[in-house]
Amino acid sequence: MSKGRLRGDGFVAAIFLAPSLIGFSMLYLLPFLIGLYESFTDGTPGGSIVGLENYIELLRSGSFRKAAQNTLLFTGIGVPILIALSLTLAVLLNRVLYFRGWIRTSIMLPLVVPVVSVVTVWQILFDWNGSLNAWFDRVGRARVDWMQSYWSMSIIAVMYVWKNIGYNMILFLAGLQSIPRDYYETASLEGAGRLYRFRHITLVYLSPTMFFVLLISVINSFKVFRETYLLAGDYPYDRLYMLQHYMNNMFFSLNVQKLTAAATLMFGCILLLVSGLLRVERQFREFTD
Repeated sequence: MSKGRLRGDGFVAAIFLAPSLIGFSMLYLLPFLIGLYESFTDGTPGGSIVGLENYIELLRSGSFRKAAQNTLLFTGIGVPILIALSLTLAVLLNRVLYFRGWIRTSIMLPLVVPVVSVVTVWQILFDWNGSLNAWFDRVGRARVDWMQSYWSMSIIAVMYVWKNIGYNMILFLAGLQSIPRDYYETASLEGAGRLYRFRHITLVYLSPTMFFVLLISVINSFKVFRETYLLAGDYPYDRLYMLQHYMNNMFFSLNVQKLTAAATLMFGCILLLVSGLLRVERQFREFTD
């Protein structure tokens, strides 16, 4: 009886999942497989198989290496700052504070603001004729072309942190509120200080949320192309030339082979990174258990 019920439940679940699976296969899986195939072909009609030539040529390309370096640098800088700030805000807002609800709402507002509006605000601030340069004129300092200077990546990193800090903070708050208060009270009675409680209780029980937030933050760091493209265009300053810029330019030049090869390499890097994070999280959980 139970086996028949399980089979019936599985059949019903398959019926409900079928539309999503069909849509995922048609819109994501099938195009990815076609792109993967194209990355091993040349640009001739019919597409002859050329093996790894497109990947070798891609890795020899100076523009691709520059884009990959900038993308990894941006992820390496932006993600740790975002994690640290969002966790700090979550810890502070987990206490009883005046106007706590208003503070949470103000931090969450960037999530509902359209990307174009965010970029408009940044242009008003950092344009050649923007507010910051106008203030520089008033105090007698020279104007700075922010998006064509070494400050450009820092500006994009600040935008990335400002845009994503609210979402990460809510996730951390949910994780903090799921930790039983008894653990903190017991540790306090035994003479444990705040730093000890934070390291051995908060961080330990917050580790699943921490790894999830880290994963989401890394993925979002690869999606910063929209803001960068709207701010700096197709060929931005060297520090802002990301992998998405490279793929976008290959698309406009109809170089499908390099485009799909770059997309495949980017997918492989993200997959390796995610797999590594999940493995570290699993080992950390086993160690703490």
